[in-house]
Amino acid sequence: MRQIGADKFKQKCLAILDEVGPDGIIITKNGKPVAKLTRVEPEPSALIGSLRGKIRIHGDIFSTGLNWDAQS
Repeated sequence: MRQIGADKFKQKCLAILDEVGPDGIIITKNGKPVAKLTRVEPEPSALIGSLRGKIRIHGDIFSTGLNWDAQS
């Protein structure tokens, strides 16, 4: 996990925010960890409806396209 001093974080805060990976960044002061900066993941509920108007459905989506008889 990447570590960065508090003084460097203060100087380059906006650039560092763009670089935050999934592991996050530990911010240190006098060599001791004082904070952990992590990326905020979107809420799963925010994904519902996010593709509205972007997907087109062709045909019957509930069919496999095959005809079969359960009796045979």
